[in-house]
Amino acid sequence: MDQRPTGKYAPLGAWAYFGLTVLFSIPVVGLVFLVIFSINGSNINRRNFARSYWCVLVLLAIIIAILFLTGPAVDFLTKIGYIKTYP
Repeated sequence: MDQRPTGKYAPLGAWAYFGLTVLFSIPVVGLVFLVIFSINGSNINRRNFARSYWCVLVLLAIIIAILFLTGPAVDFLTKIGYIKTYP
């Protein structure tokens, strides 16, 4: 007798994770599905994967914001002579 969980606790295969990653990467449609899957509780594993994808997107946004904000700041401090650069 097979004791695999079904329904809400059914595991996702490698191709399911690959397909979800590709789906979430599509600009507008992926964002809609990402919101739906992160709220929907019909499959716990899919919901948790969507939530982890949100975490990755938030971390990337924070890193990009930091790099964007510090890049011009360093350039400005270099131009006014506060930071010395050596060739």
